[in-house]
Amino acid sequence: MNVSSITQACSQQQSTVIMRRGLSVALGAVLITIALTACIGPVKPVPTQQSQEAPPPQTETADAPKPVASAPSDAPPPPPATLPVPLPPIGMGQATAPQGKDEMPVVEAKPVLVVASRESYVVQNATSGTKTDTPIMETPLNVQVIPQQVLKDQQVIQIDQALKNVSGVTTTTNVAGGGDQQLYLRGFATNTLFRNGVRIDNNLFGNGQQFANVERIEVLKGPAAILYGRVEPGGMANVITKQPLATPYYNLTQQFGSYDLYRTTIDATGPLMKDDTLLYRMNMSYLNSSSFRDLLTDKDVFLAPVLKWNISPRTQATLELEYQHQNNSSDTQFLPLVNNHVIDLPHSRNLVERDPQRTDTYFVGLNWVHQFNDNWSIKNQVAWKRRNIGVWFAFPDNIDLVNRQVNRTVYRNNLIIDTVTPTLDLTGHFNTWGLEHTLLFGGDYYYLNSSIGGENSTTSSTINLDNPIHPGPNLGTDPSTRFQFNTKTDNYGLYLQDQIKLPYHVHVMGGLRYQYVYSTSGFGFVNGPFTPNPTQTDHAVTPRVGLLWQPQHWLSLYSNYAENFGANPGLIGFGNTLLPPESAQQWEMGAKTEFFNGRLRATLAYYNLTKQNMATTDPAHPVECGGGPCSLAVGEVRSKGPELDIQGEILPGWNMIATYAYQDVRVTQSNDTAASGSTFLVGNRLQFVPRNVGSVWTTYEVRQGPLNGFKIGGGVNGQDGVVDAANVYKSPGYVLVGLMTGYSYQVGTSKVTARLNVHNLLDQTYFTNVTPFGTFGTGTFSTPRTFLGSITIEY
Repeated sequence: MNVSSITQACSQQQSTVIMRRGLSVALGAVLITIALTACIGPVKPVPTQQSQEAPPPQTETADAPKPVASAPSDAPPPPPATLPVPLPPIGMGQATAPQGKDEMPVVEAKPVLVVASRESYVVQNATSGTKTDTPIMETPLNVQVIPQQVLKDQQVIQIDQALKNVSGVTTTTNVAGGGDQQLYLRGFATNTLFRNGVRIDNNLFGNGQQFANVERIEVLKGPAAILYGRVEPGGMANVITKQPLATPYYNLTQQFGSYDLYRTTIDATGPLMKDDTLLYRMNMSYLNSSSFRDLLTDKDVFLAPVLKWNISPRTQATLELEYQHQNNSSDTQFLPLVNNHVIDLPHSRNLVERDPQRTDTYFVGLNWVHQFNDNWSIKNQVAWKRRNIGVWFAFPDNIDLVNRQVNRTVYRNNLIIDTVTPTLDLTGHFNTWGLEHTLLFGGDYYYLNSSIGGENSTTSSTINLDNPIHPGPNLGTDPSTRFQFNTKTDNYGLYLQDQIKLPYHVHVMGGLRYQYVYSTSGFGFVNGPFTPNPTQTDHAVTPRVGLLWQPQHWLSLYSNYAENFGANPGLIGFGNTLLPPESAQQWEMGAKTEFFNGRLRATLAYYNLTKQNMATTDPAHPVECGGGPCSLAVGEVRSKGPELDIQGEILPGWNMIATYAYQDVRVTQSNDTAASGSTFLVGNRLQFVPRNVGSVWTTYEVRQGPLNGFKIGGGVNGQDGVVDAANVYKSPGYVLVGLMTGYSYQVGTSKVTARLNVHNLLDQTYFTNVTPFGTFGTGTFSTPRTFLGSITIEY
């Protein structure tokens, strides 16, 4: 082992130790603070400005929205000259519909009554786990919510910035070029996002999620196949968008930051008719920025109008539209690699080209809800989305360190992705022998049509490693290399779920889904035949059961078992047959606690998740499948470990989030061997999955006195080292520090808020998620210290 390797190993070990100690100290301090405060007793909160709307409506309730008065406060009223600013509510951004007598929360005899504040870090109910509006403390699943106030305090404009607030969720970007972004939940990678429960697949060239109209993000841990069909077993991220309000509200935000970042967002909502039968909401944004990397620019235009029609007191319909136009750069980040050791270069140096990427995204969604009576309702949702992506990029072939040259191939691709998703849900509430049931019966259909065509250069484009001159030579592509690859998939599903309230505060949840999949694909070159692949037809029944006991209103103990139905790996077995789809099973147990009348919640969970039918080499047929080895679906990966999530208000004005996860994710079964060059070997860790990952974020806002409205905060997030697929190269871990400050004040009837966030305060430098490609490795550079400021006016 050479000196550089020893130095690198020591550095990685030191980084891991520092990260573990830092997170241990931070989490320990948080837990001690919570314990001491709990012993002292609840502190009466200083009243904060409440939303003019109530918490989000139940998805199965379809009455017309009406304003709901906020909870009374013991504090003296504000001066008459200072008028409250109308703020949109937490959750779906809708007013609460009138409810039946059995559903009125102010009548229900509960030991705790919480009226959610717009500034809250805690959301009481979520829909992603059950498709019904269920209190999280009564849900026998691990569901975490990133609310609107967290998105504001952290000035989130990308989804990876938001998801660091949930334990065990990590992201990768720019892996092997193309700007793709993958989410890792409980160790398993996915390119799938959900929008209000609607599936959005295939984010090969970046998911492009815009945050101008995002209300919150809900994350469900573990298999979600019962309600959402074919998904990775680690979990799902569901983006909840803003909805029209009956109370007029207007918001203008101007952001400005490092590397010429300028972002303008507008949010306007209110009634179009005097009787509130027609409501609207319009969200818009414009982004223009550069990068610490040479040649990179980003322009983004986003429009999202929503129209809601209150047809009758029991029937509503909502039409949602989105249009997004992006002109940015596809950034292939890589460094020379010698003996699995990275040769560092200035991270600003771009060794490819401007690599323009144009993306147009269109979305149309229509949903209607009808309530038959106080107990039964029906909901129908139909969504269509198209992404048209044109990308031109140069990708390295090899790096010649002797002559200091980089040889590149140029690619030109165009990708069109169409998805259509109709769903129909029938929800009912009824009692049998004293047991309260919430029954959900539904069906869905998901259609995916993906078409990608492209061509590449046949002559290498060479550029100097130390002094690249752009544009380089031979940047044209050869039309004779053009190819076309098409995929069409039809997914049909029926599901049934029952949530039962038993005596002694016991909650039981059970359900199952039948899934049928029909998929076709084909590939061809411009000068050759178009060859269809074997047709895939699969079906499966996936159950899920959960049990929760709430011995005290502040404590819930739960466990669940769930099975998953995943994607087909697309590989061929002997006899020209496709491998069966992947499957998974999970056992989970945990505890949820609430402190200070529900203002602070903590979730501690332990899970054991096993994924089967992963492709491995068929040793009995080494050359019978296209001249190469056939495959067998006998591979297995196991993921297990504890997770901790804490979020909420410790003292009046003091909010915090703390997360930690230990992930042991390894291959447990495989036919592959190191001699065959395979990377799927028994005992190997999955690539880009850190063992330890955690974060701490806290803010404090002064709520009275001369500094009223002043807020300050900061946080730490980090992870230890990750490995590549072969477990040969280990990327270092990192710990990043961030700070924020803000000030809000009244100007007449308007509220003005100024914020400043500093990311990577200590200017940490690293190159992580490395994938070796012979003489170089692709990965992700750390973003240097950056500043992001904003001015918001709302009234």
